[in-house]
Amino acid sequence: MKYLYHFLILISAVMLAQKQPNVILILTDDQGIGDLGCQGNPWLKTPHLDAFYKQSVRMTDFHVSPYCAPTRSAIMTGKYPINNGVWATYKGRDALSGNPTTMADVFKQNGYKTALIGKWHLGDNYPSRPTDSGFDVVIQHKAGGVGELSDYWGNTYFDDTYFVNNEPKQFKGYCTDVWFDETMKFIDTNKNKPFFIYLPTNAPHSPWNVESKYAAPYKHLEGNTIVNADFYGMIANLDENFGRLNQFLIDKNLLENTIVIYMTDNGTSGGYSRNGKLGYNKNFSGVKGDKNEGGHRVPFFIRWPNGKIEGGKDVEALTAHVDLIPTLASLCQLKLPKQADWDGIDFSALLTQKKDKVQERTVFVHHRQDWRPPMDIDETCVMKEQWRLINGKELYNIHNDTKQQHNLASQYPEIVALLLRENKQFVANAKRKSEYIELPMSTIGSKIQDEIKLTIQHAIGEDAGIWKCEQVAEGIKNRNNTHALEVEKTGEYQISCRRWPKECPGTILGIPKENPKNLFEYKTIKPTKVRISIANQMLEKEILPTDEEVNFRVHLDKGKTLLVNDFVEGKETYGVYYTYIQKIN
Repeated sequence: MKYLYHFLILISAVMLAQKQPNVILILTDDQGIGDLGCQGNPWLKTPHLDAFYKQSVRMTDFHVSPYCAPTRSAIMTGKYPINNGVWATYKGRDALSGNPTTMADVFKQNGYKTALIGKWHLGDNYPSRPTDSGFDVVIQHKAGGVGELSDYWGNTYFDDTYFVNNEPKQFKGYCTDVWFDETMKFIDTNKNKPFFIYLPTNAPHSPWNVESKYAAPYKHLEGNTIVNADFYGMIANLDENFGRLNQFLIDKNLLENTIVIYMTDNGTSGGYSRNGKLGYNKNFSGVKGDKNEGGHRVPFFIRWPNGKIEGGKDVEALTAHVDLIPTLASLCQLKLPKQADWDGIDFSALLTQKKDKVQERTVFVHHRQDWRPPMDIDETCVMKEQWRLINGKELYNIHNDTKQQHNLASQYPEIVALLLRENKQFVANAKRKSEYIELPMSTIGSKIQDEIKLTIQHAIGEDAGIWKCEQVAEGIKNRNNTHALEVEKTGEYQISCRRWPKECPGTILGIPKENPKNLFEYKTIKPTKVRISIANQMLEKEILPTDEEVNFRVHLDKGKTLLVNDFVEGKETYGVYYTYIQKIN
């Protein structure tokens, strides 16, 4: 009897595990509300996603942030960008603060195998890397895009070097193909366990690089009907890869018990012109970066046949990126940390048709492309049911006025006053949080990451940001020069200041010996010194003609500090492009 009892317990555990659904969350980059055939686009062909659309439940009033890193932070933490500290895409405000509980942490704590494959853009150093944030397997490019200056030098979308659990590895093929190939490999390895895969592609983010066969059907439309054929081609390639993944799930007998979500991270970047004369935007105004509807209303399709989430149904409830953790936790019956304070709601009952509406709620859009916090009212959008309050002054009924051409603020002052009160309380609560006040920090002196790499892309300062390898190659000067650090252990540290990254070395006053893929025209700069300031120490060294880096040895006590580092050229100073820090004693 004892053995029969244990056998029944084992069978029950297996049956429970089989009931727990797998989850694949696909997040594309810069694909807007109108950049799909199933969304009414008259030119773009997306047959596989159109078929998925017909099988899915569609949240038709789903909102994110107008830029990519803030959206990703809200998805991963369940908190608005103003509450998690990631409200920009550079300048030190594109990394998670305070080691928050992430979506991946929640799945991992509930027995799931977890993977991130593609774009993270929430920190390149410990403790903000995806490997620090709940993911067992990570295959990624760095920073905000393939080929950015914080990524591996020479990446172009084709035959690139990506990072596998933080170690560089050469891959063959087109980036989107690689992400989907690796996703299927991960599934094949872990198909007998519940798995959570976060698949955030860098496509169709610029630069718009894709094989010509994908863009060719749209070239004749470019410039007179659509904005960019290569942008459409990248989406066509995405669609093809989605079809491959869907067929793979069928072949592996996994489709029925796998939750698949397809969504995007902000409004379109290449599918609609700001003047509205080119492209298609589902009759909304606003594109990436805008507070108008097209900047943050995005497609959201979800399918789970075993959970009865299927059948081509539209759900019109106002929902948002911060809702995903509580909603998926409910669908997957996950235990949540007791101390969690998500900003979102659980809308799973809408998906399973147990309810036809959720409690009235308000959704907030606050972000700012700067290290400074988002403004309280200016450059904001506050949403409640059909109402949209822009910058505290413009009120639109989005149901009747999708183009947001008729400001109704004077006709409905009570609605304006209500939304302003709710926004005031929301911002007041945000200002009490450490994430609002303290900068995200890279940790030095930790055994978890022996050496950290800082780049000018993430440096804090008053200049506009730079983020492209070609800008470094051209020697473009930028005054952003400050990095927030946390010293884990008191000791001696080496700070190495460089013009070129370690994977493509060259002298500070010269150029690298190699030009991977023959991409750039290298130009020299002529600084004479490097100057750093850290922990009440200011140091300066001359640059010798043979120097690939200028090294400073500093004693640092445990705690928080700021590093300021500059090249000095006469009376001019400008930020160091690449800085490496490690503990040496």
